Amino acid sequence: MKSYSIGEAARHSGVKVPTIRYYESIGLLPAPPRADNDRRIFDHAALERLAFIRHARSMGFEINEISALLSLRDNPRQSCAKADEIARARLAGIQERIRELETLRAELKTMIGNCSSERVSGCNIIGGLSERCCP
Repeated sequence: MKSYSIGEAARHSGVKVPTIRYYESIGLLPAPPRADNDRRIFDHAALERLAFIRHARSMGFEINEISALLSLRDNPRQSCAKADEIARARLAGIQERIRELETLRAELKTMIGNCSSERVSGCNIIGGLSERCCP
């Protein structure tokens, strides 16, 4: 069975060394065995777990959601309903964020389209941002 140092685990999984330590400290990654020199020793299963966590993070899942998904992954005979619920909630959050970004894009396009001043004193972009400040 191949074993990996923390640096090798980081390279293979795409997860930085401090992040691996953090995941271990919060329980997303079980504490790996240690070599005689007290260095962590990771196996292939740990690399797969790190890759799973990295991919889930890249999709925007929160740590508590990833923890729940890992629990489901570790117990594959369970119903998939909880995983579906978590994914649907993440999708709803993404859809809401897209709506917010579309509103922001429209507002910025309007501000840019209305900006015809050559001086900042008449700039609709600066003025538009200032409007949001104070009553």
